[in-house]
Amino acid sequence: MAGLFLTERLNSAIRFVYGVAMILWISAVILRVGFLHAGAHAEIHGHGSQPTVDSDWSELIASMDKMHMAMEAVKRSGNSDVDFVRLMLPHHQAAIDMAKTQLLYGKDAQMRRLAQEIITDQQLEIELMQHWLKQREPGQAKENQTPAAKAGKEN
Repeated sequence: MAGLFLTERLNSAIRFVYGVAMILWISAVILRVGFLHAGAHAEIHGHGSQPTVDSDWSELIASMDKMHMAMEAVKRSGNSDVDFVRLMLPHHQAAIDMAKTQLLYGKDAQMRRLAQEIITDQQLEIELMQHWLKQREPGQAKENQTPAAKAGKEN
């Protein structure tokens, strides 16, 4: 009995540490990107009102800005798995958008192949995550009932 109690406490502690680690990681990403965005914004606008960078850089920054806005709009659900997936969706979409920019402007064959792989892989992962989330939507439990169970509730 004592062993089970200790195992449950250990599992609870591990989940807590994992949750804290995820929060710290996400916070670090947001801070890092904020600094990158501030630097990129200063570089884009330079000393005058004319942009000082190429459109490839502007498109990469726009992809990151879009990702940050989408990630900031995610509301905490209280379920670390759901929160992780909801935050990863815009992250993966940004990777796809940035890879498309690479295909438009990049010259290196190896980087262009990598960009194509990123598009393919990240899109598949987005579809997997969307499917996973859909299975966990509150209305989904009603849809998963057998026809007999549904008929009993309708009467």
